[in-house]
Amino acid sequence: MPENLTSSIGPEQQFKNYLDEGKFMIQRSKSLKKFFFHPRVAFPGTGERDLEWVEVSGNGVVYSTTCNRRLPEKGGDFNLSLITLDEGPKIMSRVEGIDPDKVEIGQKVKARISSLNGEPAVIFDVL
Repeated sequence: MPENLTSSIGPEQQFKNYLDEGKFMIQRSKSLKKFFFHPRVAFPGTGERDLEWVEVSGNGVVYSTTCNRRLPEKGGDFNLSLITLDEGPKIMSRVEGIDPDKVEIGQKVKARISSLNGEPAVIFDVL
């Protein structure tokens, strides 16, 4: 994405725009060489503003998980997990392709970009 375009919109919208392009990008501080997630204008805790967008591997491990129960007419049960990305940050998302109550802590997962409620979203599948 051109630099002049990214500076005119906020980090959350930049993240969504990358997802629209089929890219899973997160931010990293150039000086600290550390990744973080959720998109922000400054590195959490330090205030560093030398941020860049980097496409990540999408590989991760389930850190915690829960099965949310819903009536079938409301879409049925779904999983909600906290995933530790190989790059370090944690991201909350769904793990699909497996029964929602069968997702386990420590399982290796891979991200893909899908649609959730009409918006692009990062969803994970078990490897």
